[in-house]
Amino acid sequence: MSFQSPLWLTALVPALALGALYVVKQLRRRVYAARFSQTGLAQSLLPKRAGWVRHVAFGLTLAALFGLVLSLAQPSTEVRVPRETATVVLALDVSLSMQAEDIDPSRFEAMKDAASDFVDILPPRINLGLVSFSGTASTLVAPTTDREQVSGAIANLELSEATAIGEAIFTSLTTISTFQSSLDVAEEEELPPARILLLSDGYNTVGRENTQAIAAAQGAGVEVSTIAFGTDYGSIEIGGEVTPVPIDRDALRQIAEETGGQYNEARSRAELEAVYDDLGSQIGYTTEPQDVSYWFVRVSTLLLACGLGLAAWRLQRLF
Repeated sequence: MSFQSPLWLTALVPALALGALYVVKQLRRRVYAARFSQTGLAQSLLPKRAGWVRHVAFGLTLAALFGLVLSLAQPSTEVRVPRETATVVLALDVSLSMQAEDIDPSRFEAMKDAASDFVDILPPRINLGLVSFSGTASTLVAPTTDREQVSGAIANLELSEATAIGEAIFTSLTTISTFQSSLDVAEEEELPPARILLLSDGYNTVGRENTQAIAAAQGAGVEVSTIAFGTDYGSIEIGGEVTPVPIDRDALRQIAEETGGQYNEARSRAELEAVYDDLGSQIGYTTEPQDVSYWFVRVSTLLLACGLGLAAWRLQRLF
């Protein structure tokens, strides 16, 4: 919990002082009572006491005062709400290494199924684009809210040779820039947030270096979250020979960390779905402060009513 107007919390000082004064007064009252009890005047001079009623009544009233002061400070809690709008580009590796069957039924098929699920996770207002990359990178779908278009493009992905991770990031940045330039946004308004979500299972083999892509993403202020998909034991057959195709964790982690994104690993379709679910939640939703001062007012009013009621009952007994 946080407070939007914390300066009002200084008003708790007088309330605390009032509570301390009450405690001191009660202690002094006990001292005087002990002195009078040694004489025959105790019963005649001391008023009838309602005991616990007096203390509870004061405690409820003081608690109500505390609650009202806290309400003035505008307490708030963080609530999860869908983003009004954002741009996400899903960059998927379609290099031949995705044929590896260390993930059932293969890296490629598991990736397509999980990516299709990710499309359905994002809130409807998020604009989602699709980039595929192997030896080159291509924008298959410009950012759009048409989920069927993206799902259809994922289903029709085809494998090709080489892996150009750097080019995938550059192409994704261009796709984002082109889309944002088409938006009707006033000069004083900020552009909707944008993020690249890149999945790969291999090493960058062609095209521009990852370091160049990282610098470009940093310059554009776009986070690149990466998923290392596969195991260290994957292999494919090329020309009758078995070729190992391990994942490059270090490179993908570096891309995510240096651009402010999130790095994840997935060694099965289930793990990949879990990663997509988590990232979809982070990308599609944000947290905003929600004012909860009205609850403090309501509770304080109830406590005050109870305190005054007890005080009135006590007075009735005295007279």
